[in-house]
Amino acid sequence: MKIRRLPLLALLLVTSSSVLAGVLPEDRADVLYHLYDGGGVAIDGPSILVRKKVGKSLSVVGNYYVDMVSSASIDVITTASPYTEERKQWSLGVDYLHANTTMRVNYTSSEESDYDAETIAFSVSQDMFGDLTTLTLGYALGDDLVRRSDDASFERQLDRQIYSIGLTQILTKNLISTLNFETVTDEGFLNNPYRSVRYFDAGSALGYSYEPELYPNTRTSNALGLRARYFLPYRAAIEGEYRFFIDTWDIEGHTASLTYIHPWRDFTFTGKFRYHNQTGAHFYRDIFSRSEATNFRGRDKELSPLTSYTFKLKASYEFLNDDGNDWGFIKKASVTASIDMLHVDYDDFSDLTAAAPLGSEPLYQLDADIFQVFFSFWY
Repeated sequence: MKIRRLPLLALLLVTSSSVLAGVLPEDRADVLYHLYDGGGVAIDGPSILVRKKVGKSLSVVGNYYVDMVSSASIDVITTASPYTEERKQWSLGVDYLHANTTMRVNYTSSEESDYDAETIAFSVSQDMFGDLTTLTLGYALGDDLVRRSDDASFERQLDRQIYSIGLTQILTKNLISTLNFETVTDEGFLNNPYRSVRYFDAGSALGYSYEPELYPNTRTSNALGLRARYFLPYRAAIEGEYRFFIDTWDIEGHTASLTYIHPWRDFTFTGKFRYHNQTGAHFYRDIFSRSEATNFRGRDKELSPLTSYTFKLKASYEFLNDDGNDWGFIKKASVTASIDMLHVDYDDFSDLTAAAPLGSEPLYQLDADIFQVFFSFWY
């Protein structure tokens, strides 16, 4: 739980299903390996996803996902010891198609040494106006249990509800756009039980001391996203996306991205640039004036004002296609590799590892690489 990771598959099924309404997904299996390396944190592991139609109206999907985490991040080494842990996640989902309506249900469960999470998600998509418009409504309910690995008696509850609505519109033969709105409400234990904040302390040799962070027990966030994809005459496509985020902790975020997709023979190449900027939470401080200076206190760098840049490169190769040269029951297959290069500038989070005098610490910067490779098989 030192690095909190939500069961994303269920949420993605809710928020991204609008473009799939009216047609069941193809029978497919994906085998993936992912690696995150940056900021003293390494996360890697496999994932397997299998989807199969049952008749003409039903499709079933299952996923198993493993994270191996090794962390000596700045949050850890300044107040605790490096650690390793493993998270296992599995999910099961069902798609049901009736005329122009697609209904989806998904259940996700994840376990790690000090954090358990369960999420059930449901969505309904309806094609309208000659299949040019798709409306999607979604709801997800999360039930999490937060623990501490060094305190067997510590257990806290966290409940989450997600409401979403999406509208996908085919505007021309070359242009498609999607508008999504999402509201997330959290209630319960929202901070990290291991993280501390620092405050000025003249009696300390460092000039400051630490105490546990304390967050509000509720949070509501709203996000509005717009995505448009334009198909170019030579089979390529360009995609632009913008997302606005605001929550009751006074965080306001703006995210924009631009993607170019270029097919060539049996290859597909993708390049993407993403920009993100956010303000800080109202209870965040790099250092507090004194112990218990405010009702709520946090020093999670992800709640600080920050700006991030991500550049993504991805290439796919279809080494088996539907030209009749199949491998038995496997009709088509591809391999995809991608790398994301992430840079984050934290505007109000000091790098305490620099061992500089109090007040002259440099601001922290993070660089990370995220690598993925996966094989897909259609059958």
